Amino acid sequence: MIEHLTPDTVFKCLSDETRARMTLLIASEGELCVCELTTALDESQPKVSRHLSQLRSCAILEDRRQGQWVYYRLHPHLPDWVHDVLQVILNANKRWLSPDAERLERMRDRPGRATACG
Repeated sequence: MIEHLTPDTVFKCLSDETRARMTLLIASEGELCVCELTTALDESQPKVSRHLSQLRSCAILEDRRQGQWVYYRLHPHLPDWVHDVLQVILNANKRWLSPDAERLERMRDRPGRATACG
């Protein structure tokens, strides 16, 4: 599906505020797990997981399992133009994303920095 990724598909996938915020956070951080996203977005785990599933199905994100945790990152085969668009949006909207980034920064026991998530 990656080779068929078109602007209308990308923008439809990102048209929801929650999906846009999580995609930009992941683009900024490189990789995040569900517990980090629920903390950063101040949303429930089922809601975050549902949006992550939609982003995976449209090939914006890819997941990987490590033990009991599932981590999400931008799909490694995204076209360069998608990375460019995300970077422009991220750079131009740091204030919009700052509450999410601040909650993520304050999160204790983040994976990779602790043994447990949550």
